[in-house]
Amino acid sequence: MHKQKPYTLSIAGFDPSAGAGVLADIKTFENNGVYGFGVATAMTWQNDVEFEKVEWLDYYKIIQQISILLRRFDIKYIKIGLIKNIHVLHELVDFLHQRIKDPVIVYDPVMKASAGFIFHEGDHDFTDILHNVYCITPNIPEAEKLFGVEHLHDKLLQESSYVNIFLKGGHANDPLSSDTIFTKQRAYTFSNLRLPKGEKHGSGCVLSSALTAQLALGHNIITAAKNSNCYTYDFLASNETLLGYHKPMQL
Repeated sequence: MHKQKPYTLSIAGFDPSAGAGVLADIKTFENNGVYGFGVATAMTWQNDVEFEKVEWLDYYKIIQQISILLRRFDIKYIKIGLIKNIHVLHELVDFLHQRIKDPVIVYDPVMKASAGFIFHEGDHDFTDILHNVYCITPNIPEAEKLFGVEHLHDKLLQESSYVNIFLKGGHANDPLSSDTIFTKQRAYTFSNLRLPKGEKHGSGCVLSSALTAQLALGHNIITAAKNSNCYTYDFLASNETLLGYHKPMQL
């Protein structure tokens, strides 16, 4: 008899290149050993180097997609990616808390596409969200917009008493690429040698969805962060193009 896989849900944009967004999340979920569902928040016109435009789905169309899944499946672990604005994000998080008992929500605050398109410029007041999600996964520029440039490490430690923060280190210039999980006012860093051709379209999406999957498998936040760092590094090292390959997680 086959063991039932945990269910996970990605609520994110649709990227036709499948490098980022809901398609990348589903690949990541499956290769981390969980069953992935996907709900689209936006249609995008993009490939791995170009972003032409985005067409946002209405909030009610988003929750209708979620509702029909919840009528049949017990979903607790949710990754939220690209969202139109802070108002829709608030309503979506409230909806998930109303429909799911103690949902584990990982929020990836996507503000800029890797192809260069900027979302939500000037719309970065996510303070109220922090108490209603389990973890946020900003990269360094996103963390600086959310919390300020000065004394960022100290601010993230302080905020980690309210929400786990997984800081993605791909934008740093160090020889090592380091991701850091801030939890309960402690920090744990996972480092790898920076790959000469390791840049990948959608790598931030992959890290946050891998984290969601690892949490769904029952790991604590530190182990989940470590495992998702390993999975993402393998993804970055998979080839020299901008579109990475996924393979089953090996622990």
